Amino acid sequence: MNSSSTLYKKKGPLVVFLVPAFLFLVLYLYYPFVQNIVNSFSNITGLGAPAQGLNDPWWANYAALFTDPKLRTALGNTVILTVCTVVFQVGIALILALLVDSIRVGAQLFRTLYFFPIVISATALGLMFNLIFLYNGGMLNQLLMNLGLTSQNIDWKDTNHFMLTMFTPVMWQYVGFYFVILVTGLNNIPQDLYKAAALDGCVGIAKVRYITLPLLRNVLCTCLVLAVTGALKVFDLPWVMFNAGMPQDQGWLTGTYMYDQTFNRGNVDYGSAIAMLIVVLGVVLSNVANRVFKPRNDL
Repeated sequence: MNSSSTLYKKKGPLVVFLVPAFLFLVLYLYYPFVQNIVNSFSNITGLGAPAQGLNDPWWANYAALFTDPKLRTALGNTVILTVCTVVFQVGIALILALLVDSIRVGAQLFRTLYFFPIVISATALGLMFNLIFLYNGGMLNQLLMNLGLTSQNIDWKDTNHFMLTMFTPVMWQYVGFYFVILVTGLNNIPQDLYKAAALDGCVGIAKVRYITLPLLRNVLCTCLVLAVTGALKVFDLPWVMFNAGMPQDQGWLTGTYMYDQTFNRGNVDYGSAIAMLIVVLGVVLSNVANRVFKPRNDL
């Protein structure tokens, strides 16, 4: 008798592994999610304080979302981050993947180097980029002054430059994530197709356009969906670099603004409402992205 069929006839081993995992999800995912929904309708005056009944009216926190100028700023910055993520993170990762896939000597070394930023903690990366963008003695300011491109230090965290300062480390960290996914997709393309195309004179850019990109479409669509939904949840690097010191309240993202309202200002109920907004936006955008970048079954 087949051992796999015997395994599934005996339900005991399956229950032993499934039940603890399910209980873990209930305790640390589903219960906090449901409690967050309740908190968003409640009147909570401080972090750790018990709810003092429902708000009056009960939808007050959600009504405040439409009149909060800082939240509108956070949503606008998040949209810009989403566009930058799609264009730069996935775009640069695709270019790097195509370049690495075209070489045979040292390919494994480049794969390791490009993936390496993913394994570094966001706190360490944030501190490193803080040193790079430091106003007095920062690496970038010193480089620009030595090259004669500027005569004085630039405040990279002011209202004119904070977008570049905030988005650069986020772009840099996650390029390697999409790079690995795309390289794996490139490795699954049969080399016989390239050899046959070369006989017909299809080489270089033409090979990428007519063979690589069409066969890589499903993998590329997956990366784009992950990039769109992941941009909504960006928190760690911007918070480490700016904390609550957003330049004139212009540098908020949905994640950082929610955290500031909940843990710094004690508006737990309003922070819960912002969290629900992020969840709704994530569900909507993921569905839209799945429809726009829908994988094809004929590839």
